[in-house]
Amino acid sequence: MANGNNRNQRTTNTGTHRQTESRSHTPGQRKKRKSANYLKQGGILAAASIVVRIIGLLYRIPVTRIIGDDGNNFYSAAYEVYTIMLLISSYSIPLAVAKQMSARNAVGEYKNAHRVFRGALFFSFMVGLVLSAVTFVGAGFFTNILSTPESTFALRILSPAILILAVMGVFRGFFQGQNTMMPTAVSQLAEQIVNAIVSIGAAYLFVNMGTEIDAILGTTTASHAYGAGGSTLGTTAGALAGLLFLFFVYGATRGSYVRRMRKDKSRHKESSSEIMRVLILTIIPVILSTAIYNVSGIIDQIVYKALTPGLGMSAEDISTSWGIFSGKFKTLTNVPIAIANALVSSTVPVLAMYMAERNYKETRRKIQTSTRFTMILAFPCAVGMGVLASPILYLLYGDTNPLSSGMLYAGAVSIVLYSLSTLSNGILQGINRMRTPVTHAAIALVLHVAALYIMLTRFDLGIYAVIHANSLFALLMCIMNGFAIRRYIGFHQEIVRTFLIPLFCSAVMGGVVYGLYFLLDLLLPFADASVMMRTLVTGLKIFPVIGIGAFVYFVLLLLLRGVTKKELLEFPKGSTLYRLARRLRLM
Repeated sequence: MANGNNRNQRTTNTGTHRQTESRSHTPGQRKKRKSANYLKQGGILAAASIVVRIIGLLYRIPVTRIIGDDGNNFYSAAYEVYTIMLLISSYSIPLAVAKQMSARNAVGEYKNAHRVFRGALFFSFMVGLVLSAVTFVGAGFFTNILSTPESTFALRILSPAILILAVMGVFRGFFQGQNTMMPTAVSQLAEQIVNAIVSIGAAYLFVNMGTEIDAILGTTTASHAYGAGGSTLGTTAGALAGLLFLFFVYGATRGSYVRRMRKDKSRHKESSSEIMRVLILTIIPVILSTAIYNVSGIIDQIVYKALTPGLGMSAEDISTSWGIFSGKFKTLTNVPIAIANALVSSTVPVLAMYMAERNYKETRRKIQTSTRFTMILAFPCAVGMGVLASPILYLLYGDTNPLSSGMLYAGAVSIVLYSLSTLSNGILQGINRMRTPVTHAAIALVLHVAALYIMLTRFDLGIYAVIHANSLFALLMCIMNGFAIRRYIGFHQEIVRTFLIPLFCSAVMGGVVYGLYFLLDLLLPFADASVMMRTLVTGLKIFPVIGIGAFVYFVLLLLLRGVTKKELLEFPKGSTLYRLARRLRLM
């Protein structure tokens, strides 16, 4: 995909000579276009990530109905172990490959950039193969640690996906290093669509198998355990689909990369040992930082399941509450957080490019723009999800349990905190401060575990202790990362338009949304209706309310000058939003 900063050249004949009239912009203008392009590329990936999360949310609805909250508990335990293995093998790979390739492409070292790609491919294949085998063989050991041996079957089904995603991560990093997010975005969509189809079908078939085993053995958990295993089969199938798509795109576009390498006149040739050293030094800090983020989930599960029996909770209540937390709360809150994850993927290569060029002014501008964009989206998502917690849960899961809606009320703030902490982690990595997020994450984890223990044992908060401890972890990361970014790059984030105005607009939007839904609830009661009719009526109420809330937020944001014309045009579909603002006489 073209970067958008070069225009076609027009060649004309004038008598006996050819005159080439370049329609390119000046170098300064081209650099501005190139710097603006990253947000649009990030927007492509953010949009794809949101769609992927929505698909994930939608397919988990029938899966949850099939396997139940207990099945979600078994699925969650297997997925926690899988996630740790995956982050070691592949989570850091796209970021590392994109960062290193972008830095080399910025100075014209295209051959060295491709050596990075080849070296990363070999590294990822070997690491992914080893970890995939370890996960399969040691599945029983890992799930016993989490006091959920019923998850062994699901974890073994997940193990091949570790190798597949390790290789796929290199290809995603390759394309991101070329400043194009489209292949990654489409591969994510293909992966999730296949995942959804296979997960639903396999969960249904495997639950029936487990039910027959329960009937024969007189047990009650086989149906949930087999159902969890069936739902994980989609993950492996989806990963394979995404990898095959990237293989195809790479093969179709390889010629352009080869031609560019032929034009490479740089004399510096990096050896394989140099490449591996740079990759490892880039990968390890990212792995450690991400590992601490994800290991907190495993620690939460271990601590919660170890302490709550002594606090008077039954095994069934513990399993159900954790199933709601992992299968519903985390699934819903991860949808808006996907925006920050996508922006990290596009921000890090661009920051690495500017750092290689020593262009610190543009580095600071990109940090400010990406942070503002993230907050403009995170605040309304958090407020909307908190205000509409009950109807959202009923619409998606048919869930009327006050515990479920209480979790969303209490944890909505984590959407903002995790969005900002995720982005700030990526910013530090992009400005070559790879170890800093690791240190911060380790400090936050210690305080997080201490807070969790106190809230469980002293205040008897149950599953809410896990939610509040996670919010504390993200808050600490935001604070420490913010001070570090200021110290290392001299950056001061503007406060009013980035935080206060989006917060105020979101609060007003939340009040409007709550009032409208309450009014519609009075006009469209369904106390005596069937379950299907209640779900339909809930949908008829919630979708218009969300649309009106989004419009109110947009209007308030423009009236209060929360976003400028230049910033709005840089957003995905910014020109469409700008035309709408002009028609409404808001800009």
